[in-house]
Amino acid sequence: MASRRTVVLTLGLLLLIGLPPAALAFGEPFMVTLWSRILIWALAAASLDLILGYGGMVSLGHAAFVGIGAYTVGILGHHAFEGSAVPFLPGDWSGSALALVQWPAAVGAAALVALIIGALSLRTAGVYFIMITLAFAQMLYYFFISLPDYGGEDGINLWQRSEVPGLDTGDPVVFYYVCLVLLVGFLVLAKRLVDSRFGMVLRGCKQNEARLRALGCPTTRGKLVAFAIAGAGAGLAGALAANQTEFVDPGLMHWTKSGELIVMVLLGGMGTLVGPVFGAAALLLLEEVLTGITEHWMIILGPLLILVVLFARRGIYGWLAGPGARDG
Repeated sequence: MASRRTVVLTLGLLLLIGLPPAALAFGEPFMVTLWSRILIWALAAASLDLILGYGGMVSLGHAAFVGIGAYTVGILGHHAFEGSAVPFLPGDWSGSALALVQWPAAVGAAALVALIIGALSLRTAGVYFIMITLAFAQMLYYFFISLPDYGGEDGINLWQRSEVPGLDTGDPVVFYYVCLVLLVGFLVLAKRLVDSRFGMVLRGCKQNEARLRALGCPTTRGKLVAFAIAGAGAGLAGALAANQTEFVDPGLMHWTKSGELIVMVLLGGMGTLVGPVFGAAALLLLEEVLTGITEHWMIILGPLLILVVLFARRGIYGWLAGPGARDG
């Protein structure tokens, strides 16, 4: 007999696969766009859960990597449209509109920045780690505000979505399924990672890092690699976010976005990988509904989040899937 966790995961995946045709059949094409956004932020939240839920690293600057990924796509697309050279790259390369160029570049740029920030941040721990990740994120936020060539505070428009051979990413349904496939792919890779020896070291760091270090485990190196992988996942989410809105602005990397990602992880279920998908869906759907009722929607959202924390301490996914939810 299938476990509750398997049933929940199977039903959830089937609902996500069948959502676009159902939305179009009921004359609600907007739902496809809304759920594309949910999938994108679910990817960003799942990447945060990799270091928060398994490594115990509370990063208040994770949205910075989302912004790095988005700006990579935006800058490459901007120069490809104008036919001008990208100023900070060697040669006269004028960018590209190809997803096979833009998206790996976004992932690589976010991973590299995460590697640098992680190498410095992981010298600290606890509240100091939280504050230094926040500081780096705000530095990047103000750095991109100070770039007038790319819109500064106003942001930059994408003149076209990334080109995927054989697919029309301008079609909302096609783009939705692209987001879904990438999210599922990241979750599968992350699950294999946390179940590996590397994942055991990462989880051990959360429980008792000093003991692991005494046993000779390279804990700092392991946490740094996990931090870079999480940054890469967030960079991919940023690349997709830029394509969905066809617009990039520094607000994507503001610390409040990082706070929203943490809420998604806690709301869905920390240390489950799949939980943040439920958390992202719950938070963004609540936002969509409550903003239609009042502009002060966060006054209503706050008590709802408190109730979830009090009565569903393992998150929405943990409540639905039962005790086995922690196994991923």
